[in-house]
Amino acid sequence: MCEVRGPGQPDGVNRTSQDRSDRPKPSAPSTEPTEPREPARSEPSPKPKGQDHGTRLTVFVALGANLLIAVAKAVGGMLTGSPALLSEAAHSVADSLNEVFLLAALRRSRRPADRRHPFGYGKERFFWSLLAAVGIFVMGGCFSFFQGFEALRSGSEESSSGYVAGLAVLAVSLLAEGASLFRALHQVRGQGGAGGLRDPALRTVVAEDGTAVLGVTLAIIGMALHMITGQIVWEASASFAIGALLVGVAYWLGRDAREQLIGRAADPESSGRIRALLEAQPEIDSVEALLTMEIGLDSTLVAARIDLVPGLDSEEVEEVAVRIKRSVANIVPEADQIFLDVTDAAAARAASRGDGTAEDPAATGERGGA
Repeated sequence: MCEVRGPGQPDGVNRTSQDRSDRPKPSAPSTEPTEPREPARSEPSPKPKGQDHGTRLTVFVALGANLLIAVAKAVGGMLTGSPALLSEAAHSVADSLNEVFLLAALRRSRRPADRRHPFGYGKERFFWSLLAAVGIFVMGGCFSFFQGFEALRSGSEESSSGYVAGLAVLAVSLLAEGASLFRALHQVRGQGGAGGLRDPALRTVVAEDGTAVLGVTLAIIGMALHMITGQIVWEASASFAIGALLVGVAYWLGRDAREQLIGRAADPESSGRIRALLEAQPEIDSVEALLTMEIGLDSTLVAARIDLVPGLDSEEVEEVAVRIKRSVANIVPEADQIFLDVTDAAAARAASRGDGTAEDPAATGERGGA
């Protein structure tokens, strides 16, 4: 078996399966890849720490805005008894706690790999984003539903000054949340538009701020209709709408974080480029399996089971492995953990057919580690 560990790391070659003297040796296979590529690199591509700095600033802006707004909404809600305003206060408290989670994610996910975690701590980013989604659901969505039911059960009346104070607080909140959302969208554009939303921390901030702007708008509408009609049902309905909005956003963020935590494959475009590069190599007879998994925001594990052409000796296999490692790292920079498993696919299939059993996925390369 041949392992390719990643740019700049030592290569390990098990030479027991390399020599196949019963097969004719090909005529001097080329040692260069068959498609144009950048110069080979021996070091991993640098991590985008500058992007992390910008994301951290965006999270701090959102945290500061949410803390100030939460205090204002809570004070205004207690003074006026407005359920919509109290729902928005809970929303802002949840967002503030979530920003703390995201700051922890940004710091902890960049820790270097160690003996206990040889692939690094990139998935910390997804874990803390999942906690943020749970916080939005519990502290924001559930409390908003509670406030709506409580308003319908007990009813409440507000004075004209209470309406004015509540609407003023919501108007200021709308401006602050809008400024935070603008900052987050600016960060997304700076990281390549929609591609910037791959970062779960930035994606969570955008979702929170966008939801906050919409939630404050619903609260303003509910309070204004309550003031005009004298019916508390309008503010209760606004609380229900805010709760439903928060639950929906929490579900969307939590589902995405779950997929990344349990091991999501690289995007089809990157996988296709890697497979095409492997199949284009003259020394590779077939690619039996190609498995990928995102292990961090900018770190991907690549494991390929390949069948080599007959007649290659161990030194040629090692040269091929090193060259493929560098080529894959060039075309997919985030692929920093690369493993190749050299197998005799024809012999494995013949053996599985010989004993009358179905083909074993581990033997054929359909599944299994490198």
